[in-house]
Amino acid sequence: MPEGHVIHRQAAEISRLFAGRHVRVTSPQGRFADAAELLTGTVLVGADAVGKHLFIDFAGDRVVWVHLGLIGKWRFGPDDVPASPETLRLRIAVDGHAADLRGPAWCRLVTGAERDEAIASSGPDPLRPDADPERAWAKVHRSKRAIGALLMDQAIFAGVGNIYRAEVLFRHRIDPALPGVQLDRATFDSMWADLVTLMALGVRDGRIDTVEDEDTPEATGRPPRVDRHGGEVYVYRRAGDPCLRCGTPVARATLQGRNLYWCPSCQPEGSRGRPR
Repeated sequence: MPEGHVIHRQAAEISRLFAGRHVRVTSPQGRFADAAELLTGTVLVGADAVGKHLFIDFAGDRVVWVHLGLIGKWRFGPDDVPASPETLRLRIAVDGHAADLRGPAWCRLVTGAERDEAIASSGPDPLRPDADPERAWAKVHRSKRAIGALLMDQAIFAGVGNIYRAEVLFRHRIDPALPGVQLDRATFDSMWADLVTLMALGVRDGRIDTVEDEDTPEATGRPPRVDRHGGEVYVYRRAGDPCLRCGTPVARATLQGRNLYWCPSCQPEGSRGRPR
């Protein structure tokens, strides 16, 4: 499932290509056909994101609400690519440009008020300037759940996924099993600031990089990481590989159905970490 920086990049691309323009909207698959008929020929006002939710505003108080889920994808390119009626849920097009949506968990037509309600019910998103980390802290410091689980809760940290979860915990030397109630405020504030910085870099670069300059392949002479997600990371998908800091094999376990990665030496049991 794409992490939040991907959705923000998609929102920015939709706005860049279509904002302020009368667009053609179709649903070759047919599952969004009625809504597409209402939208086609109207002005696409712009797109916005919160966490893993994408909202596309159209004139007339109409909003397309998209959640990609596990297999959903957007394709941006020329509009002369044949539309596949079996899989193409939504196409937005104008002047040779197209945004094609396939396989989303959902694609719904809602009102602006419903969009605002969905944003308000989401956890704070480190990529949004209006995000209030106090909302996240209020839930974290009262919870007995593991911080590794809390970071993946979209009602607490919108947009944070498996990669950012593993990496921010490593960067702060926190045991993923540490109950949220045991995390101190200074470390929480440092984690939040780190997410703001790392996720903004993800939006800018289109990949997740979390290693410090001294741990990069260029600095250490190690081979660059090869992974379809791209980017240089400390622990994510590095189970059994030596920790880039201490050499201990990176550990992996399952937490609430998702793979969790950490260094047993840098993040020992019970470690509450420290601010960066």
